[in-house]
Amino acid sequence: MSVRVGVIGGGQLARMMIPAAVNLGLEIRVLAENEGSSAQLAATQVGDYHDPQTVLEFASTVDVVTFDHEHVPESILRQLVARGHAVHPGPDALQFAQDKIRMRQRLGELGVAMPEWAAVTSEDELAEFLEAHGGEAVLKTARGGYDGKGVRVIRDAAEAADWLRILDEDANGGALLVEELVDFRRELAQLVARRPSGQVALWPVVETVQRGGVCSEVFAPAPGASERLAQVAASIATLIAEELGVTGVLAVELFETTDDRLLVNELAMRPHNSGHWSLDGSLTSQFEQHLRAVLDLPLGATDVRAPWSVMVNVLGGPDSGSLTDTYGAALADQPTVKVHTYGKAPRPGRKVGHVTAVSDDLDDAVFRARSVAALLGSDL
Repeated sequence: MSVRVGVIGGGQLARMMIPAAVNLGLEIRVLAENEGSSAQLAATQVGDYHDPQTVLEFASTVDVVTFDHEHVPESILRQLVARGHAVHPGPDALQFAQDKIRMRQRLGELGVAMPEWAAVTSEDELAEFLEAHGGEAVLKTARGGYDGKGVRVIRDAAEAADWLRILDEDANGGALLVEELVDFRRELAQLVARRPSGQVALWPVVETVQRGGVCSEVFAPAPGASERLAQVAASIATLIAEELGVTGVLAVELFETTDDRLLVNELAMRPHNSGHWSLDGSLTSQFEQHLRAVLDLPLGATDVRAPWSVMVNVLGGPDSGSLTDTYGAALADQPTVKVHTYGKAPRPGRKVGHVTAVSDDLDDAVFRARSVAALLGSDL
């Protein structure tokens, strides 16, 4: 009988784990949020991941539980562990990806460089932070934000009144995270995989381009990255993975500041948009590596297949019909570009797929990837 991997969440990350699982001879099962999910090919159960009984029943059908997202309540994850289910990453690590304030506190204990920050519960506290940081700051909800959601740049404490009101109405209380507005040159991401027995493997540090809070493009490796920058990024990610006990893929999002520092922005403990290029540009993709890691199998080589890989997200998609309706022109125009679709209906700003071009020349890869994304109807 094959090993059964259970993925909670039916999004595109679970979808892209399916081919890797098939190639490794694994049985992959998915607890999807709804019918017709991106990962419907492997969806064996549809249910609410906020419901303990639903999650426990799903876990009883697999050998290891992992995730498409970080939103499963910590209390449910601890119930799974208490009942002897293998959960990777486990709640002791995942809590720091689920709660940004906990993450900031723990990284501070580890001496990791970050933006200056504070946990605030009132307009007065927020106003004090703004005054000390030039009148501008980034405000974040501590839990639940992604793709630009739960994040806003503020210049007046009154701009947070709605979020603070929600905190006041929440019986569990809580706080908002406010951070300095970092003067950064660009955004980077460092992916690392770690297995329970301790082996780690890293991909090259990459540059990410955000538009409207959503990752739009990724250049691998980060253009112009010095050997020192690459070493620092790798050491930061390795330290975090080891000290937090992460198992699986960890993405560390970084700011490269104008004064040549690297500051940790966010953490994701699962395959990540900044690693999609690895499907076509690395000997081992982040999806195969994640499965290897959570099963404590030897990790694969992460050497690049070409000097440059460029990943462009397809955002929005065609005005009518489905993404596949535009395949003909796109594939004929750039036959060397790889297209990955997510089985989602097009909608403005929605990630419906991505394309990757690999090349010996960066400009060539950028041109070809952007061309195909545009032909597929992306909101570039």
